[in-house]
Amino acid sequence: MQDGGVSDGSRPGVAANGARVLVVDDEPNITELLSMALRYEGFTVNTAATGRAALTAVTQFSPALVILDVMLPDIDGLEVLKRLNAGGQKVPIIFLTAKDATEDKVHGLTIGGDDYVTKPFSIEELMARVRVVLRRHGAAGSEGGRLALADLEMDDEAHEVRRGSHIIELTTTEYRLLRYLLINAGRVLTRSQILDHVWHYDFGGDASVLETYISYLRRKVDKFKPQLIQTVRGVGYVLRAPRT
Repeated sequence: MQDGGVSDGSRPGVAANGARVLVVDDEPNITELLSMALRYEGFTVNTAATGRAALTAVTQFSPALVILDVMLPDIDGLEVLKRLNAGGQKVPIIFLTAKDATEDKVHGLTIGGDDYVTKPFSIEELMARVRVVLRRHGAAGSEGGRLALADLEMDDEAHEVRRGSHIIELTTTEYRLLRYLLINAGRVLTRSQILDHVWHYDFGGDASVLETYISYLRRKVDKFKPQLIQTVRGVGYVLRAPRT
């Protein structure tokens, strides 16, 4: 399973602020399509292909929303939701299925699902439903499109970054990288996660591009104290205030 990507500040998905979405479907083409669409809209994405994998992913990934196929190869989506409810793990669910019978939809919504989308579906419609459900549950993103850590602040609406009273000029890629680190402040991100999220693909080439852009950010962001971009040897990077 992989995390997904995040859009730059110029895209309409900026309001997502990296909200985590888990996509559960046993059809790889469906999970790939939805992952790409969600990444473009600024969401952080993880995927699972079975009901049991979905239960594990909810615990480990802590999604703000699950897009859940009803027909799975082991336990079906309705049973997944029942087990989540029984375990006290309340997470918004949008059911995804090839079934279109009214009784199936009613059943899914009755046991706690938030919405129900029938295959084949429109990506635009599904993205609209995702945003509606997240707004309903208060997980659509930070108020005003602002992210902050210590004296570092990012304003997505103005596409502006500050440290204290200092405005920091960033390129589009630098902004995208800092935004992903800031969304996940305090969380150690692996190099592969960052490459996949910021550059939107599994990186199989020269990974030094990440180190290069980290050095660019440090020159601009961490020329002020305290230094916030930290290297975790053998793992990756984390944005956090120094521990006292």
